[in-house]
Amino acid sequence: MNWIYFPLYALLTNCLWVIGIVLIMMAIKKASIYKLLGNAALILAICVLGLFLVLLWIHLERPPLRTTGETRLWSSFFIFIIGCFIYFRWGYTWVLILILALANTFLAANYLHPEAHEKVLMPALRSYWFVPHVVVYMISYSILAVSSLVGFYGLVLIYIKKSNDKIIKLTDNLVYIGFSLLTLGLLFGALWAKEAWGNYWTWDPKETWAFLTWLVYLIYIHFRYFHPSRVKTQFWILSVIYVVLLIAWFGINYLPSAQNSVHVYAQ
Repeated sequence: MNWIYFPLYALLTNCLWVIGIVLIMMAIKKASIYKLLGNAALILAICVLGLFLVLLWIHLERPPLRTTGETRLWSSFFIFIIGCFIYFRWGYTWVLILILALANTFLAANYLHPEAHEKVLMPALRSYWFVPHVVVYMISYSILAVSSLVGFYGLVLIYIKKSNDKIIKLTDNLVYIGFSLLTLGLLFGALWAKEAWGNYWTWDPKETWAFLTWLVYLIYIHFRYFHPSRVKTQFWILSVIYVVLLIAWFGINYLPSAQNSVHVYAQ
């Protein structure tokens, strides 16, 4: 299994997810069997993308977490899982459509910009901190991406004069969980840096932007706590601060100051 099969798996994942959405929508007016089949299609879609990740891992003989494209693939996988969880937990069918659009943004980026996937890992990546650090970050990034998308949806509801009380609670839960994992990822990264380079923190451009990402979400949490009634501003902030996360994730790779960064492993 190599990257040449990625479009096939991505297409199959999308088809199953769309079928799941259609069946769930049909279940609103018809028998519940449609809902069961729709739920099964959603789970199968996640399994298909997960299978590709497993087979790619076996083919590369290393964790597929090294390149930007590989991390985007993991992010899409986790976004589908998060969307499925939100739907099963709270029954928000509109989340499934938003999730499809968000996950496909990253899948499309991988399709349009294919990468070379080498089997060899450089010495700094041959650490037991490599997998937990990157995976925790990808889960965190995925949750925060969904929170921003849901926040934007909440902002739209405000402008069309519809209730958004449930959206506020959902964004709170997403941000708190995502921020907790983001903090854990920073700690894992510091421990990894100590092992690989002898220092917990060196203010490398990648480290600096990771800290800025953590800081802006902390500011958001404080704003939400001290100004709970300013919902519109909250949604605007949540919709915009994801840009900082994107810069820390892969935007930093294109900045001149990061060309000599020890954290930029592949272009």
